[in-house]
Amino acid sequence: MTETIQIGELAIAVTRKAVKHVHLSVHPPEGHVTLVAPAATRLEVARAYAISKLGWIRDQQAKLRAQARETPRQFVERESHYLWGRRYLLTVIEADTKPAVKLDHRQITLSVRPGTPQAKREEVMQGWYRAQLHAAVPPLIEKWEARLGVKVSAYFLQRMKTKWGGCTPATRTIRLNTELAKKPKDLLEYIVVHEMAHLVEPTHSERFTALLDEHYSTWREARAELNELPLGAESWGAQES
Repeated sequence: MTETIQIGELAIAVTRKAVKHVHLSVHPPEGHVTLVAPAATRLEVARAYAISKLGWIRDQQAKLRAQARETPRQFVERESHYLWGRRYLLTVIEADTKPAVKLDHRQITLSVRPGTPQAKREEVMQGWYRAQLHAAVPPLIEKWEARLGVKVSAYFLQRMKTKWGGCTPATRTIRLNTELAKKPKDLLEYIVVHEMAHLVEPTHSERFTALLDEHYSTWREARAELNELPLGAESWGAQES
């Protein structure tokens, strides 16, 4: 059951469940706030905790409003596109051949048939980004299966609006945002490790934090860098206290 507490003009959705510690989150894109507390927590105690965190909440909401966002891509000549954190200029070639994308050290070349609409150009580029991730993700999973002592049954690539990744421990599957192909590879690795760690500890508990501290000590820096990078037109990360 979710209840709402009001602090001035700020509304906070409070959920009480079987967790050991309070988790306060500010969610993009508008900065709405949720608080998950242990089942026995009184509502007035949850409210007092939220009041103590008002400065942090306002700071996170301000960051979300100020964070740079990519403008929607048009997939036209000399437009900027990113792969693994590096900026490339797009070259578009119209020819009566199968659509394709090619990368060299200075540019990304998109080959499409004459008159190909923007939606189809985007589809071709998205397919190429997925191919880059399909090449990069399996070695990372294999590496971290050995280190974490877990087994991933499958991974899925999705376009997500509010998350960089997800995990379903019951099926031992993880999900990754396709936007990660545009970010530095070490940030992709951080998300892979984060989601795989949920196969050991499903919640964002102290045990989960300790697990990341032990196996990926720079995870806080990686999270901060990911949250500071320009966001996709429809892709946002989340802030948690």
